[in-house]
Amino acid sequence: MPKITMYTKIRLIISVFCLLSLQAVAQPKVRIPAAGNAWVSPNVFDSHQVISRQGITQWQKPDQTIDFYFYAPKTGKIKLWLTSKVNNGSSTIATIFEGHYHTIKLSGSSFQEVFVGEYELIKKGYQKLTIKGLSKASSSYAQISHLVLQFVNPTQPLSVLHVKNDFHFGRRGPSVHLAYTLPPQKNIRWFYNEILVPRTQDVQGSYFMAIGFQQGYFGIQVNSPTERRVLFSVWSPYKTDNPQTIPPEYRVKLLNKGKGVHTGKFGNEGSGGQSYKVFDWQAGIKYRFLLKGEPSGNQTTIFTAYFFDPVKKHWHLIASFQRPKTNTYLKGYYSFLENFIEDTGAQSRQVYFGNQWIGDTAGNWHELTQAKFTVDATARKNARKDYTGGVSGGYFYLKNCGFFNPDKAPNVLLKRAATHHRPMLQLDALPKH
Repeated sequence: MPKITMYTKIRLIISVFCLLSLQAVAQPKVRIPAAGNAWVSPNVFDSHQVISRQGITQWQKPDQTIDFYFYAPKTGKIKLWLTSKVNNGSSTIATIFEGHYHTIKLSGSSFQEVFVGEYELIKKGYQKLTIKGLSKASSSYAQISHLVLQFVNPTQPLSVLHVKNDFHFGRRGPSVHLAYTLPPQKNIRWFYNEILVPRTQDVQGSYFMAIGFQQGYFGIQVNSPTERRVLFSVWSPYKTDNPQTIPPEYRVKLLNKGKGVHTGKFGNEGSGGQSYKVFDWQAGIKYRFLLKGEPSGNQTTIFTAYFFDPVKKHWHLIASFQRPKTNTYLKGYYSFLENFIEDTGAQSRQVYFGNQWIGDTAGNWHELTQAKFTVDATARKNARKDYTGGVSGGYFYLKNCGFFNPDKAPNVLLKRAATHHRPMLQLDALPKH
């Protein structure tokens, strides 16, 4: 057996050290799909035309800037690439990241990784890469399937957070909720809540849900630039996303509705009876909501929703639904904030909820001053982290979307100061139509 010299030992040690160093440097690349993590600006409603489930596929106009978002868990040096192809000829684009501006020439009819640059992240959290089209030889600047990222010299493996799949809910953004703490052993007939949407926070696609309960929900929406709604829905006890398949004995029955209220069936997220009133509610104004729920005999329960117009100082009946195979008073009170339009998932919005009260069957009213802050599956699996909730000025608040950095962990109990101002309600005078 040949003798191992000191020189050979030193060379072996150096080789092992180099291998370990290479392993530390050669971190795997993270492929961030454009389909779930890029939006068009300044007109976000161009996003669904430019970005498909295959990525950026119809990028044709020079005023269409593309913004990529991802969440970095720490600071450090990173490298970026774009996986792209150009159908004909070549294109020139500009990239902006951390204040650095670069121009890049793209060519080739097959997808390839094109190096963007190496950067130093000065803060952890959400990051944005902006790309702009400068010149093109064909109808579109490029097709881009992924932003590719790699940390340089990390001390440990890192998880870069982004929307990996389930692009519909990922693009809509995280939903956030308040689950109210209730007094024990009470039969609750009434639930009252107030909503204030701050000015500029009434983003299209927002559902500011004031009164949620085990069988439905009630709130206000921004449906389009010209239409806003007050929405009240009650789910059928028959579990399906297709309302056409509900057997007759399981169907939610409309008993009454207010003036100008549209009613029908709904699906996709459970099925049941839906009602809405087109109402031009405004940000910066406080609105009041009232729900009644009580058994009506023969294993049925009636749920009735009322909405207060503060300008005309008038309560509106939205609708009264009878739910079959249900014998209960109100239970499971909650509020939430969600976005239901993919294109506006990169825009933040916020809402305040205040002065929550419940009325029991003995005629006593109880103020609700505690709520648990929770998030949906999109947030729980770390596809999106742009969410928060808390207490401010005596109100609970919720905020989501827009790629701001979170400042509140979910599943925490929030407490607001009691107002001791029970709402003055003339229950017998509430409208019947």
